[in-house]
This record gives sequence, C-alpha cells and structure tokens, in this order.
Amino acid sequence: MKSKSSTIRFLYAASDTSADALYLSGVFVPDPFLAIITHKKSYAVVSQLEYNRVAKQSKFDEVMLLETIREKAAENLRISIGEVGAGELMVYFAQRFVAKKIEVPSDFPAVYYAILFKAGYRIRIVEGAFFPKRLKKTDTEAWMIRQGNAASAAGIRAAEAVLRAATIDGDRIIYEGSALTSKRLRSIIDQACLKKGAIASHTIAAGGRQACDPHETGRGLLRANELIIIDVFPRVQKTGYHGDMTRTFLKGRATPAQRALVKAVLASQRAAMETVRAGIKGGAVHAAAESAFEKQGFVSERRNKDFVGFVHSTGHGLGLEVHEAPRVSKGAPKLKAGHVITIEPGLYYPEIGACRIEDVVRVTKDGYEKLSNLHYRWEIR
Repeated sequence: MKSKSSTIRFLYAASDTSADALYLSGVFVPDPFLAIITHKKSYAVVSQLEYNRVAKQSKFDEVMLLETIREKAAENLRISIGEVGAGELMVYFAQRFVAKKIEVPSDFPAVYYAILFKAGYRIRIVEGAFFPKRLKKTDTEAWMIRQGNAASAAGIRAAEAVLRAATIDGDRIIYEGSALTSKRLRSIIDQACLKKGAIASHTIAAGGRQACDPHETGRGLLRANELIIIDVFPRVQKTGYHGDMTRTFLKGRATPAQRALVKAVLASQRAAMETVRAGIKGGAVHAAAESAFEKQGFVSERRNKDFVGFVHSTGHGLGLEVHEAPRVSKGAPKLKAGHVITIEPGLYYPEIGACRIEDVVRVTKDGYEKLSNLHYRWEIR
C-alpha cells in the first residue's frame, strides 16, 4: 500500500558522527543507516545487528529491518538483492511514498544523489540547518550542554592545579620532577574530562608565541612567565552534546603588557555578553567585542604574513557540534531565544603573548543564561 507524500527527506549517516542523525534518532549508531522523514513520521532502516536497540531506544516512529526491506526493494525495482544498496533503497522509498520532491542535507553522499537523479527525482539540497529546531535548545538540551561545560571546567581546573603545584626553574615549569610540556598537560586535562564522562579531542594547551595561532594545540615545553591558553571542548559520551570553555593562565610573574592584554580580553567579553539578547544581531555582539578592544588601544592588523590583535569571530553556536549555527561574527544575523553560543574574544601579539577567555550562554528574551562556570584568576605565582 502506497502513502502519498509530496516531499520526503533522506539522511544517510552514522549518528555517532552526524549531529543531524543523532538529533533525529536520539541513539548512537556507529555505521551509516538510512533515515526517511515525511511530513507526518520518521523512519529508520537498520541491520539486524542494530534493530532491537534502535527500535527500543530511538525516537523514530517506525524502525524497519534492512534485510527485509532489501528484499522488498529488489522485488519492487526488479533487480537482484545483491544490487540493492543505499541508493536503491532510497528509490524504493521514493516510490513507496509517491514522492514528487526529495530533500537532502548539504553533506549528502554524491553517489546516492546521482542514483536518485538518474531515477528522475527532483532533489533539493538543504543548505544550512537540515533541522532548524536544532538551533533553539530546549531546557533539557541546555542541561546537557551544562554537563559538557562541567567537563570542560574539570579539565581546566586540573590544568590549574598542575600549574599551582609546579615550581619554576629558570624559564621552565617543573611538575613532579620534570619540565612540563603541552602534551603532558593536555593528557592531564583529557583524563579529567573522561572522569566526567566526556571525551576531549584536540584540547589546546599552548603557550607563548604558539598560542598566537588560535587553533595551535601546543607542542614542546611550556614556559614560565608566558601566557598559556587552555581551551577544552569535550563531547559528553552519553548525550553527544559538547562543552566549550577557554581560560588563560600564567605561571610566574606577568609583565604590565601581559596584564593589560588579559584585562582587555575580560573587558571585551563583558561588553559582548552585555549585548546578548534575543533580537540582537550576532554581528552587533561581535562589534561590541571589537569596540572594547579599540577603546583600550589594541589594534588588529596584518604584519607581513601574520595577523595580530583580535583575529577571529566572537563566538559560535554549540550543541551536538562544537561549531554550529548561529554565528557570532561580522554580518551575522539576529539571535533568537534558545540559541546557545560561545563568547570568546581573544588577543594575539607575538611580542606579548595571547589570551582568550570563553564562556557559553543561552540567549533569552532579555539577555542570557550562562551555561558555563569557572573563575577568571589567571596569574599563578
């Protein structure tokens, strides 16, 4: 029996790695599987290996067994069962639901697009959010992001504890008998996150000139009297939601220039946060951060091949992806209640060092709700 649906949507991805697939399913599946969304229901086609678990735990309205559906598709399409792959399954469902148009996300596999196109279907590639509801976080999602940030905070506290326990020998930071490296500190941070049930990847523990490259994870020795950026963005294993926090530390004694730099970043973050509320453009929040730096005399410019000053956006969306919509940057559109964003201005000057301070907020009608919590004390003698 055929059901009429003028437009259907296809996802083919593993929910372990696809935020859209995890949002739709609510369950982790390590291998790509087919999901079908009509105007009334959502369906999944999974192998017998995953069937019982997905049928019991997922949010799908109906879960179908891959082996059974392959047989039906082969009969319907008049091909052998060995010829039925994911693309042929999509053609089968497009026929079953009498689809006039098919929508797919922008990262949809091209090989299956080609099969659908050859079968004569109109295909619309959805740019941006495949599920716009993902942008507005519910109370439950906000709580899950809080959990992610609790893991971030645990990692940063572990790094701070190491720096407090360490001693200084010349320009080296000595911890438990040996010179402290970025790699060692990163390992300690990641272990602290794991104890909170979150996996941290590509954690940043970079000092001195290295930290002036915002996404440099850090390598070699960490030095005394240099600013050290600690940026931790773990994924909670149970839910898939992320935390994302950054603090800057210095072991030793800061120079006046370093103190002025950190003071300016704190002022910029406050100015940006004070701007946040529903209806304000993300570009206006970014402009507030930029203006705070300019008022304190910190110029952003290009020096030969290097960019110095405030060299990145003020923030980004956070949720099932560590970087997602909405943007908080020049020209970014209006924020809406329920959006979760980072506020993370930073300054980068090789002759002084680098500082970035990051927190996470959920946009409300009149302001914001802070979803991260950690102090800003940074100079450790």
